[in-house]
Amino acid sequence: MPNENRMVSKGDGRALLVEDDESPDMDALSETAAMALEVAKELGASAAETSIRCGDGLHIQVRMGEVETIEHTQGNDLGITVYFGHSTGSAGSTDFGPKALRETVEAACRIARHTTADEYSGLADADLMAVDPPDLDLMHPWPIEMEEAIEIALQAEDAARQCDERITNSEGAVISRHRSTIVYGNSHGFLEGFSRSSHGIGCTVIAQNDSGMQRDHWYSSARNPKWLEDPSIIGRTAAQRTLRRLDARKISTRNAPVLFEAQVARRLIGQLVEAVSGSNLHRNASFLSGALDKQVMASHLHLYERPHLPGGNASAAFDNEGVATDDRDLVRNGVLCGYVLDSYSARKLGTVTTGNAGGIHNLTVEAGTKSFDDLVAEMGEGLIVTEMIGHGANIVTGDLSVGAVGLWVENQAIAFPVEEITIAGNLSDIFLGICEIGNDIDSKGAIRTGSILTDRITIAGN
Repeated sequence: MPNENRMVSKGDGRALLVEDDESPDMDALSETAAMALEVAKELGASAAETSIRCGDGLHIQVRMGEVETIEHTQGNDLGITVYFGHSTGSAGSTDFGPKALRETVEAACRIARHTTADEYSGLADADLMAVDPPDLDLMHPWPIEMEEAIEIALQAEDAARQCDERITNSEGAVISRHRSTIVYGNSHGFLEGFSRSSHGIGCTVIAQNDSGMQRDHWYSSARNPKWLEDPSIIGRTAAQRTLRRLDARKISTRNAPVLFEAQVARRLIGQLVEAVSGSNLHRNASFLSGALDKQVMASHLHLYERPHLPGGNASAAFDNEGVATDDRDLVRNGVLCGYVLDSYSARKLGTVTTGNAGGIHNLTVEAGTKSFDDLVAEMGEGLIVTEMIGHGANIVTGDLSVGAVGLWVENQAIAFPVEEITIAGNLSDIFLGICEIGNDIDSKGAIRTGSILTDRITIAGN
């Protein structure tokens, strides 16, 4: 992440903010990257790679109708990694001047000369570099004035607070915008860059009645501000989600079907990604080690990466090593088709990188035809998980035991909220027991999925 110089003001503090509509000069950043690689070559490195990030952002928080925090961030960062054979050294700088640049590369070279060689280290293979990477429509600046941004945040919070008299307090509403320019180059001759933006609106409120207090939230995020949900809808949704948690009960321990809401289901699929990621596989620290071409999920499931979705939250024409990205299946018909690898972990496993240095790219769980309400009706009786608390997953064994909050379903309808429960099982069994994927796709992050209905899972309560 860029090294950010933060200017923060509590209360009003608007004078600290400077609006600047100019994006970083891509050509200038590319010249800086090329210079760093040239210095590395001059100093005797057999290979080198560099990444430059420049960005700025604005974050505003209001609470109880007043501006609480205004934060403006600006940052730039250059990282250089050099290789002397299989010995590696890395260094970074926020100063892009020629003198500082040379000193940074020299520091990386000194480190490399004192590092034990690792036969698996090095650049990704030259023939895997992206050629003529496409424009993925990732940059949509939000030229919003300060007063307008504050009004949007206040609108979201007001909508939540006015929704019901039981909404008695607020943790605030936030609005943020961010943009960045990234350039990556290496000594294969690869040198490319792109710009991207990300914006968000969120709200968190507290409800209270005779049974006690509850809190919940809602948010929207997108690269293009035009794709954000209306702030009033965000506020009302946050309030409704909070209100439905009032009068929560404890339940007895039992086995029952579980329906994971879409935003929680993302986390469940994230456990699969973690289990098939190279860092865990090459250490034999995953319950899915050796599972390639074997059934790991229910036979109707299809998970695939779509890295070139225009405007996608995790779209990328190339990964953090310059490797070209492409559409690919991760799971088809429940069978594991591939891993999630960078070049280092791939070499450790005796295979080839999957273009995932830096993470996954719009991993999509193919949706079914049923809505969330349809899944509730199909479940008949069971638990809707609206929040998971704590980590709770052992990727080595696949055991899952995590705190949860949710809603109990009886007679095909939501009956009452529940809290202070734990859901437990083994991820292998949970993945194989997935019954349906809802059509309510949540696409806020790198994982795109609808709600997930699973077969019986242990719910630990009283």
